[in-house]
Amino acid sequence: MFIDIHAHAYRKRPPAYGMSSPEQVIERYDEAGIEKGALLPIVSPEIYLPQANEDILEMVEQHPDRFFPFCNIDPRALTNSADAPLDRLLRHYCDQGCKGVGEIMPNLPMRDPMVQNLFKHAEAVGLPVTFDGSDQTTGDFGLYDDPGLPQLEHTLQRFPKLIMIAHGPVFWTEIAPLVTPAERKPPFFPHGGQTPWPRPTGPIEREGVVPTLFRRYGNLYGELSDAAYSLARDPEYGAKLLTEFQDRLLFGTDICGPKTPFRAMDLLFEWRDTKKISEEVFNKVARENAVKLFGLE
Repeated sequence: MFIDIHAHAYRKRPPAYGMSSPEQVIERYDEAGIEKGALLPIVSPEIYLPQANEDILEMVEQHPDRFFPFCNIDPRALTNSADAPLDRLLRHYCDQGCKGVGEIMPNLPMRDPMVQNLFKHAEAVGLPVTFDGSDQTTGDFGLYDDPGLPQLEHTLQRFPKLIMIAHGPVFWTEIAPLVTPAERKPPFFPHGGQTPWPRPTGPIEREGVVPTLFRRYGNLYGELSDAAYSLARDPEYGAKLLTEFQDRLLFGTDICGPKTPFRAMDLLFEWRDTKKISEEVFNKVARENAVKLFGLE
């Protein structure tokens, strides 16, 4: 019933964070009714220990009916410059069966020349990219963008044939106008001491930049694992957004640890069962868009 376009697993458990093994991911999939999922390698050291694309390919080889692979390339790879020949790497992994690039989340500005170089080569090779965002440029992970997401918009303009799959609160929070820039993402303080995140709540009386970007740029897609909070703050508006952009929204879990909640799944079931979204919208978001985008059948 579901295809997960955003999952993580480590071949062997790393010493930092409680990451899942592929067997633990499959166990959760069986419980939840998820047919298969994309394994996204983590290669940026800002938050996790990097893993090899080859680890992803090995796990997919062991479970070909349950996983399909993404590759990931740190934009600083090879030469740490804006003219690194990253297409050589991307073509190699595309030939190995990788369906996309990501999760791209080094803590660099989205318009950093090295990041733009990675996007340029992904567009040339024909691989979609999944990215996460940040509201700060040090002490965090994710591509930095300003309030209003101008760096994302300029990137969508520059690479019109590159499918960009948006993920994370920095993107999804802006379905409504911000009251303060700090609303965009929970504060990340590696050594503790953070205060509660002022997550936006309540009805959406005026649209933010996200629906405008979806309407302007057909190469912008959205992955829903981190979208549930933003959508559920106003179910009437959230259901309308799912319906309007039903062809470019994709189900994801962002499963990391064995107990990661599947909030997007819960929301889709609830809104289908209460008729807020149609069966057609549910099926597209849950499965059919992923099949079409990644050529899974």
